[in-house]
Amino acid sequence: MVLMMIIGLFTYRIILQALGITDYGVYSAVGGVVTMFMLVMNTVASAITRFITVGLGKGDPERLKTIFGTSIAIMAGFSVLILLLTETLGLWYLHSKMVIPPGRMGAAEAVLHTSALVLIINLLTLPYTATINAHEHMGAYAYLSVLEAVLKLAVAAGVWLSAGDKLVVYAWLLVAVAVLARGGYAIYSIARYPECRGRLRADASLVREMGAFAGWNFLGSGAYMLNTQGVNQLMNIFFGVRMNAARGVADKVEQVVRQFATNIALALNPQLTKSYVGGNRDYAFELVCKGSKYYFWILWIMSVPFFTDAEAILKLWLGEVPPEAAIFTRLTLLCFLIDFTPGTINILEQAHGRIKTYYLITSGVAVLTFPITWLAFRLGAPAWSGYFAFVLVYILKAAAMLAVAQRDTGFPVGKYLREAILPAAVPAIIAIPFLLGLMAIVPSEWWRFLLSAFVGVLISALAAWLFCLTPGEKAFVRSKIPFLKK
Repeated sequence: MVLMMIIGLFTYRIILQALGITDYGVYSAVGGVVTMFMLVMNTVASAITRFITVGLGKGDPERLKTIFGTSIAIMAGFSVLILLLTETLGLWYLHSKMVIPPGRMGAAEAVLHTSALVLIINLLTLPYTATINAHEHMGAYAYLSVLEAVLKLAVAAGVWLSAGDKLVVYAWLLVAVAVLARGGYAIYSIARYPECRGRLRADASLVREMGAFAGWNFLGSGAYMLNTQGVNQLMNIFFGVRMNAARGVADKVEQVVRQFATNIALALNPQLTKSYVGGNRDYAFELVCKGSKYYFWILWIMSVPFFTDAEAILKLWLGEVPPEAAIFTRLTLLCFLIDFTPGTINILEQAHGRIKTYYLITSGVAVLTFPITWLAFRLGAPAWSGYFAFVLVYILKAAAMLAVAQRDTGFPVGKYLREAILPAAVPAIIAIPFLLGLMAIVPSEWWRFLLSAFVGVLISALAAWLFCLTPGEKAFVRSKIPFLKK
């Protein structure tokens, strides 16, 4: 994960410098049209992973093979649908609604087509990646993910050296990366797992069951899609592609942090699902609490340097960036902290299986972000105001998640507040005054973010050790760190 993060940050620097702010703004805005469909992929991925994990837990090889074959059939259907939508509604929206600089419409069309191809490739290979995750073979997942990151670095070099239209070259090279990298997941899965080989069988009743599960799950993903990529389109309409470029910088930082956090979640989610389905609810509830606490700590530590000195980091990392990029980056990471921390509750509800009411309520709350942002922009509010709408609405959404999870599964909300939220928040609350003092005393230079990172991590770690870790967690840490052993 660390290697992928370093490669990803370096790759993005090359791409932004090679394309320039205007072309990257076009890529961010147009690619975002298809990225909205990508959340469909994440929704269905969650459903597929859940069904494969449950199938593994029940130990029925034939049922597992049917689940995998049904997943392939569902992905093929989604691929056809997304292709039709992109080539009809997507093209209409591009030409009639989006603000594209003069002379770049042809390149924008290429970005739309290739983004759709990348999404379709990801969809068709998604059952293979879900199988790897369900089997918890994280080593294979790590190697294949690093391969994908290295290929994207090679793409950045190719774009830099290209004499043609760099935006078009970049778009098509990403298609090649998708074919090679995602093909690697498929080849590994076919070679390793019996359920991925032989004649694939699809089951109509299972299609309906998985489709219903994915459909309700899509309400949650659809709300998030509207609140991120939908707001990105609002920014394009109200403020133009330069603001999209600034948001694109912030989104890239979030993507790197999200990939790190999501890979950690991949190690926890199968255990949570298997324990709940297997009847060990107390252990599942314990994983929900510990997962939220650890997620927040990891994301907080990664975000501290950007909170204190985003301007210096972005300048050192990327060189020239839009002036709004720094504040967008801070607010994006704040939104991600609030959204991702209670994510283990989603996994608990998915393991429970009956998710209709859960997603109706939580999505109904979350979707308020988009109209509030539209109203704010319409009344003349600045571009960053949409992030504050996201923060307020998603705090309400987290409260709704807890309430419904308690009703559905008997999840102890008081225990979650005591053992997850309070221990997660205490280190950050203690570190904030020190960081604010550092910002007031030390001038904004490239090295201040190193100092802030050191101070933030040190104080947060000490606060967590003194006030937040359980005796068992302290014993585990001591066993892994030589100088802490008794």
